[in-house]
Amino acid sequence: MDVLEFERSRTMWNAPPFVVSWRNDQALPLREVRGTVRSYAKPIPPWVETGTNDVAFDFSTAVRELCADICRHTPELNHINSQQILFGFTQARNGRGHGLQARVTPLRFAGGHLVRESRGRLFQVQRFVVDDIEMMYLMTFCLPRFFNQDFDEKFVTIFHELFHIGPNFDGDLRRHHGRYCLHTHSKAGYDARMAHHARAYLSAGANPRLHGFLRLDYSQLCARHGKVVGCALPRAKILPVPLDQAGSLERVASRRD
Repeated sequence: MDVLEFERSRTMWNAPPFVVSWRNDQALPLREVRGTVRSYAKPIPPWVETGTNDVAFDFSTAVRELCADICRHTPELNHINSQQILFGFTQARNGRGHGLQARVTPLRFAGGHLVRESRGRLFQVQRFVVDDIEMMYLMTFCLPRFFNQDFDEKFVTIFHELFHIGPNFDGDLRRHHGRYCLHTHSKAGYDARMAHHARAYLSAGANPRLHGFLRLDYSQLCARHGKVVGCALPRAKILPVPLDQAGSLERVASRRD
């Protein structure tokens, strides 16, 4: 049985697919961000650009364009190809300001491997493909909570997540030495470093049109655009792989990479 036949057989018994694809005729699923809009929303500075008034604000598109520009103008992030990152959101469950702000999900195992063995079983990370481009990471923001941080905190959050992306851009995370492999020994120190990079980016002539939306909170964006929408996707699943399919899947992945 080849990989395509195996994938069809999985579909017949409603198993999660190994590959989830979206094309031009099947757009990524957009969903409206739900939240409490304050009637006393702060005035919106007219010089802040966020797109056409009274047209739904597309958060996923805005943050994708901003991250692409950040990666182009930040030497430590030049290895990142934003076309292979899927930007989405998860709905905040409450109105509290603290809690999850954003996360980046790797779409490969450690070292960029597609398949991993654990306790005698083989497992594969579910793959996301958009217009024949395979995604290597899923970056998810918790909305509207993220919007209700101040401008500096939003920028630090974005840099924080971008710096988690591994230097080889192979679907794995950046790993540091020692016990605290993702944030080093000090998360506060890590965030201070991210603030330094954010200030460097802004002071180098960053385009205000790209980051203007970070100056507004959720109520202000809704007052200007009517509503906020974004790409709503589940986290990629880790799926068991039959032994006779593991080699074929690795070969297919290497050809796509």
